[in-house]
Amino acid sequence: MSAPSSLPATPPHGEAETGDVTRRILSVVAFNFIAYLAVGLPIAVVPGFVHGDLGYSAVLAGLAVSIQYLATLLSRPWAGTLCDTQGPKRSVLTGLALVTGSGLLTLVAALCAGTDWIGLAWLLAARLMLGAGESLVTTGTIAWGIGSAGARHTAKVISWNGITTYGALAVGAPVGVVLAHWGGLAAIGVVTTLVAGAALLLARHRAPVPILKGDRLPFRRVFRAMTPFGLCLALGSVGFGVITAFITLYYASHGWQNAALALTALGVCFVLTRLVMADAIGKFGGYPVALVSFAVEAAGLAIIWMAHAPWQALAGAAVVGFGFSLVFPALGMEAVKRVPATNRGSALGAYALFLDFALGLTGPVAGFIAKQGGYPTVYLFAALSAVLALGLSQVLAARYRARLAPAA
Repeated sequence: MSAPSSLPATPPHGEAETGDVTRRILSVVAFNFIAYLAVGLPIAVVPGFVHGDLGYSAVLAGLAVSIQYLATLLSRPWAGTLCDTQGPKRSVLTGLALVTGSGLLTLVAALCAGTDWIGLAWLLAARLMLGAGESLVTTGTIAWGIGSAGARHTAKVISWNGITTYGALAVGAPVGVVLAHWGGLAAIGVVTTLVAGAALLLARHRAPVPILKGDRLPFRRVFRAMTPFGLCLALGSVGFGVITAFITLYYASHGWQNAALALTALGVCFVLTRLVMADAIGKFGGYPVALVSFAVEAAGLAIIWMAHAPWQALAGAAVVGFGFSLVFPALGMEAVKRVPATNRGSALGAYALFLDFALGLTGPVAGFIAKQGGYPTVYLFAALSAVLALGLSQVLAARYRARLAPAA
């Protein structure tokens, strides 16, 4: 049984007072920050450990990184169902336990570095646990935050959850490199275990939100309801994916320096937009914000495509950061309205699946396009994807208005 908390389990009538909303949200999404800090710590270290310390090929080094994302993808339905049936707190606790376990296995892998395949096996197991834990925590914190702050603050909860995600990754990667320089992969394993374990203890003492009673749709029906919104999200995610994956090669193809500045501009503008415009979705609605976001993103990608100087590409990346920032929460708010509240967790899990698919497929597809037409063509492809997302979102918005229109 959870210890009592100074915060009530649910706000009056399902909605928090205005001045209390952000505090309620932050007290929950802080656990998402810890989970993604654990994701960020080893992200730049694992390939070198597998290839350099263990002596395996670059292919296996890449597998050690990507297997985590596969685990995240496959565990999304489980995360959603767990939120709906046992409550989002249970999802977060289970996820943090897995993240803690991944830290322990990472430590074991580091200690087994001289034992041929055993070290690799432990590391792959750790990466699988981390991927599943990430999925359970992030889905759970969104559902927990919505249950605590109230359904009308759905977009704000998703926005803050995203801020903690990208903020933790930005902090975790360089800290992980420092830790590895000081104590190798073992140091990352120890820090992950301690930090995630402490978060697990804190989460146990947070008050849960009630599990909603009522009929629940099977996951396949929830997935079907999320598909139109997920397709828009997937198409809009292409631009973000091609910048993170190919901007360095794009700069190099032009003979330009400082490609990292474009990534910084993308990240800073992404986070600033969510901070400054956190209430825009609630004020103007999910569809209008999504439409403007896709238009801005497409413009930014077109700027990169046509850039003749590095400052133009930098500006384009910044514009993409502004545009893409609110896509996930804007469409997510509208998406969860399409299913009963009892399926909120499953809806969030199904919706996020499309982001996982998009970011996973963008690399190889864009790589093929780059091989055929050069790196600038990749950004034309991404811009057209954003325009297609804009058109599909317009169709969804029109259908929504038609449903709201009074019968003739």
